[in-house]
Order: sequence, then structure tokens, then C-alpha cells
Amino acid sequence: MTKKVILGMSGGVDSSVSALLLKEAGYDVIALFMKNWDEKNGDGVCTATKDSKDARMVADQLDIPFYTINFEEEYWDRVFIYFLDEYKQGRTPNPDIMCNQEIKFDAFLDYALKLDGDYIAMGHYAQVEEKNGEYHLLRGKDNNKDQSYFLSRINQESLSKTLFPIGHLDKNEVRDIAEKHNLYTATKKDSTGICFIGERDFDKFLDQYLLSTKGDFINVDNGEKVGTHNGLIHYTIGQRKGIGIGGIGTGEPWFVAGKSLKDNIVYVAQGSQHPALYSTSLIGESPSWIVGTAPAKQFKCTAKFRYRQKDIPVTVTILGNDRLKIEYDEPVRSVTPGQGAVLYKDEVCLGSCIINSTTALKKEFQYINQN
Repeated sequence: MTKKVILGMSGGVDSSVSALLLKEAGYDVIALFMKNWDEKNGDGVCTATKDSKDARMVADQLDIPFYTINFEEEYWDRVFIYFLDEYKQGRTPNPDIMCNQEIKFDAFLDYALKLDGDYIAMGHYAQVEEKNGEYHLLRGKDNNKDQSYFLSRINQESLSKTLFPIGHLDKNEVRDIAEKHNLYTATKKDSTGICFIGERDFDKFLDQYLLSTKGDFINVDNGEKVGTHNGLIHYTIGQRKGIGIGGIGTGEPWFVAGKSLKDNIVYVAQGSQHPALYSTSLIGESPSWIVGTAPAKQFKCTAKFRYRQKDIPVTVTILGNDRLKIEYDEPVRSVTPGQGAVLYKDEVCLGSCIINSTTALKKEFQYINQN
């Protein structure tokens, strides 16, 4: 009996080629476009409308059914409110990780099962492997496009019903397949940025939803004020661009080293290698394990603290109370509370946690990471 696959189609080349490959493999494919956000971009164009049209064009080319499902309410409640709450706490969240957990591999899966789908599929660069009844999330073949970082909070139930048709391909191969079959999206530019912000001005977007209160930039070396910031929500650890401090000190650029929500202070350090930018360990909260449990009470693996970061050797210790400690083999720059700490064993993604706090490389700078 032919298996039915409900494919999340975004209007991009990746999901378009996924649809083609699934159909060629003999699956009964239904394309579903998720409308998660309803707002125009800076040019007054609703990008969801254009993406939906592009997805429908490809579905028509491939002669597969196409539908649109509205997840705006779910997205607002489960992802966007979380995004705003994290910024209110002075942290820098990664909504794409939460979107995959709550929408694409939860709400979407629930809907697909109601359509009697055997599997869901996404155009992500990742892979699934089953071993002894356990489903493992593997990195995508293309190291430059690997999206396992964003998928690190998927559970076993979701993963057991998920297909990643292009996970074994490089991006160039995906483009070549699209062009060979004259798919409508073959030359479409990849989307960038957070899905509900896109390529608009990030600071202006935040100001629409959150109150910004100006405060002091404080030099971590002497505690002196070196400028005025535009609100904590506009700065993240390690940031250089947009600080606007000049003509002070050595002439080297300034970087955000920490934030105090209580005192409305942004701490800054001069020079890209300043020790205040480095930490030696972190405390993570809300761990999520792909196979359901941690590998052990203490174990060694590698970690990424941001997308595209090189793997960092670490030691993980389970602390209880839904927390864990991650100690790095070498100090790491700009580890940021609110971001995901994603753990790997070779090619296998073990899971992730949300970074709560870090331990400064030098004790005298620990105060800048406390809220």
C-alpha cells in the first residue's frame, strides 16, 4: 500500500525538490503550506502570500494536491510570546529552534495525522536513522547547510514519523535537480533571518512590541560610563555593530560583554580578545533529549552554542531540577543566555538545552553575566 506523506512546503527550492524526490520514490504526496505569520515586509509585500504562490506553482508542476493551513494562533502563543518573554528577561532567544519544536514537528504533525498521513516531510538538511527501535537525528550531508542545530528539540514520536528527502544532498545538488526538472523555484533566493522578521530592520521590529529604555554603557575594566545604549533588547553578547562608542581608549572596537536587567546596564569591553568576552562553562535549562533521556549522568561530547559555530569539545553533567552544566575544554567567546546549546556525538545530535548563565573566564568579570 502506498504511503502518504504530508510535506511542509515553504515556497523555496529545498521543499520543492523534496516534493519531487518523494513523488519519484513512489509516495502519495500532499503539499501543505504553513501560514505562521501575517505581516507585510518593509516594502509592503506579504511574503507569505508570495511564498504560498510559489509553492502552489511547484505543486501544480508536480501534479500533487496543495493546501494552506493557518498556524498563526499557535505560532503566536507557542513561539512569539516565548520570543518576547526572553527579550524581557534580557536574554537573546532563538525562535527558530522553538518553531521547529512547537509548530513544524508538533502542530503540523498533529494536523498531518488527522489527514491520515503516514509521515511528514520537511526540506531540512538533516537525516534520520533508526537503530534498535530508537530514532536518531543526524547532521545533514552538507556541512554548510546542516540544520540539525534547529531541530535539536524534536522528540522520538515526531522523528519516527519524519522524512528529510534532501538531507543526504549538498545544496548545489539540490539546485541542480531543481534546474534539471525546471521547477518554478529553481533559481529562487534562499530566505534569511527569523521567519517573522525576514530582512527587515530587527531593532525597529522589536520596538513595535517591547519597551526600550535607554541606559548606560559601562566599561568592564574600570566601571566608567562610556556611552548611552538604546535599550537592553537591542544588544546581544559579543555584538560589535551598532554600539556607537568611538574615540575612547585604545582605538580598538568595543563589544557587548554582558547585560544587567536589574540596573539597565550594557557592559562593554574593548578588543575582540578581551577576557570578559570569554566563559569556561554554562548552566543550561530545559534539556531536551532526542532519544528521551541523557546518555549518562556525566559524559563527553561536542557542542554548538550558535548556528554555524564549529564543534566545541565539552563535558556535560546532569544537575537535576531540569538543569545541566556544560564545561568547555577551552574558553569560548560570546556564549549567550537564551540561545540553544546543542550537543553532538560525532554525526548524531543528542539534544539541546537553553543557555541560562555562564561562568566568566576571570572571576572579576562574573558580575556582568548576572541578572
